[in-house]
Amino acid sequence: MKYIFAICITALFTLGVFSQGKTITHKVGKGETIAQIAAKYNVSTNAIYQLNPDAQTGLKPNSILIIPSTAAKRMVDNKVSSATITHEVLPKETLYGIEKKYGVSDEALKLANPFLEQDGLQIGQKLIIPSNKIVKTTAVKVEKVEKAVYHYVLPKETKYSIAKQYGITVAELERKNPEVVLNLPEGFKLLIKGKATPAAIVTEVKKEAPIASPVKQMITANYVVKSKETLYGLSKMFEISQAELIAMNPFLSDGVVEGMVIKIPTTNVNATDNKKEYVDLSKTNNSGKKKLVMLLPFNIAKIEGDTINSTISRLKKDKFLNMTLDFYAGALMAIDSAKVLGLNIDISIFDSQETKNTSAIATIVKDNNLQSSDVVIGPFYQSNVEKTAEMLMVNQVPVISPLSKDQSVSYTNIFQSIPSSDAVKNAVFDYMRLKRGNMIAVVDKKKGSIIQYIQDNQKDVKFSVLTPTGGVSAENLKSLLVKDKMNYVVMETANTSMIKATVNTMLSAMKDFKVQLVILEPNETLDTAEISIANLAKLNLMYPSITRENESPEALLFVKEFKKKNKIAPSDFATRGFDVTFDTMMRLSQDKKYQETIEISATEQVDNKFEYYKVDNGGYANKGIYILYYDTDLTVKEAK
Repeated sequence: MKYIFAICITALFTLGVFSQGKTITHKVGKGETIAQIAAKYNVSTNAIYQLNPDAQTGLKPNSILIIPSTAAKRMVDNKVSSATITHEVLPKETLYGIEKKYGVSDEALKLANPFLEQDGLQIGQKLIIPSNKIVKTTAVKVEKVEKAVYHYVLPKETKYSIAKQYGITVAELERKNPEVVLNLPEGFKLLIKGKATPAAIVTEVKKEAPIASPVKQMITANYVVKSKETLYGLSKMFEISQAELIAMNPFLSDGVVEGMVIKIPTTNVNATDNKKEYVDLSKTNNSGKKKLVMLLPFNIAKIEGDTINSTISRLKKDKFLNMTLDFYAGALMAIDSAKVLGLNIDISIFDSQETKNTSAIATIVKDNNLQSSDVVIGPFYQSNVEKTAEMLMVNQVPVISPLSKDQSVSYTNIFQSIPSSDAVKNAVFDYMRLKRGNMIAVVDKKKGSIIQYIQDNQKDVKFSVLTPTGGVSAENLKSLLVKDKMNYVVMETANTSMIKATVNTMLSAMKDFKVQLVILEPNETLDTAEISIANLAKLNLMYPSITRENESPEALLFVKEFKKKNKIAPSDFATRGFDVTFDTMMRLSQDKKYQETIEISATEQVDNKFEYYKVDNGGYANKGIYILYYDTDLTVKEAK
């Protein structure tokens, strides 16, 4: 009955469409995109979507699309007119280059091709060139060959999925593109079929090319493309040309697709504008069985072979073993929570038997078919994480580095769960910019790496000039303060006198200015008796942190249950073991692949955030960071 009803509704909709006026139909060819079809008929993609709403979920070869009546008229008009020239857009071409080639203005080209205003320039489009200038064209004589078809690798794509899309085998794909046999980099231009053919050489009669002004170097951030956004719209939003946007994201040449992760300049955009939405994944899960593997360094053989130290004695001495057991205890709590939620996950835990330079990883991977896993957590040492990722990269099995602060993510399937030190510092600067604050740095001359970091990455920060002896100049610091803005004073020094001078200068300025003290890294000197915590609270001392003080009912319940089970409060490693494991299981339980959940959602567990982003030519890193501050009641709160 539902099937009959659906047919009736479809028929009614189709009749309604045809009643609007003259239309034409188009049979979708293999590999065709909406953008290419829109360009062919000189209409916008939205116009096609309005008449073919099902096309928004994807095109199927041999399906029929209804093309708007305006396109039919344009096709007739175009056939009648013999004075125009058509141009098929090639990879890496820009509007400026095409306009220069044919000697037409930007206004004239867009008037002849109205879809450019909405969809922008895309590979394969057929442009109508107004013939208002004579050009001398010398065609290169070429043999008749099959037209080359290219594909730019998008995020999350695999060789198998691309080969399947074009109806070829992975072997054929690799034969045409030997560079991707070992690795498939995002944005890579793949030759699908045919051979690249020389294009016509067009020589302009006159006009010298204008000298291009140097492009300003810019810091980039990731941006997730939203529904109905176009290349033209994105270029306007971020105030750069479409050509620059494509240069930063080569795969955009094949069109803009919702969910794409693109690089954008951050010079005019708040880094937090495109933050992923933090979601509670426990509210949604599917019943499909998933396989999770944990590689933890218990080093049982070493313990059993120790004839000098008893197990109890070893537990007292071996910090690495204690860290492993704490992480494991937290992971077991997460596994228990997953059982309560009814998650269908098969969990295998192996002793990775690792040191910094050795491990049993190769044997474990080979003997236990880890290639079929959905996710692997561990090992602990980064060198062993990389070895595991390398062995599982063919199947793109995600490998999560749970504890290492080493930020090497050279393999595309590595997920670095500990934020880098630069990411931690960047987070607090992003926050200050979001609040449109005035940023001032008071940095000890001994902190050369911090000075270099700020000069290289935070160019809008003003440095307070120190005295000849390296002390704080109260006069200079006050001269940098501004009215009607929060003045963030970033202080980096371990010198007690310098800290006191900075604090006292800020306290004296509070009657005339809004000021807040900021540190980028933990500072032990602030914990000494010589520094007044009350004064730090008055200045609302702010700092970035990868963990938080969580007093929520859920966090208190976790602590209570952990104590009940282990007779001790959870350490930081135990809480991290819970957070990493539970977050991984919740992502596995969704109706998407693990990598897909990474692209679209961020999560927050007991003490840790997980907001992953793609690293250039590598895997993923976490930028889930808290901005905390001392409140006047001497409590620590999260800055919002």
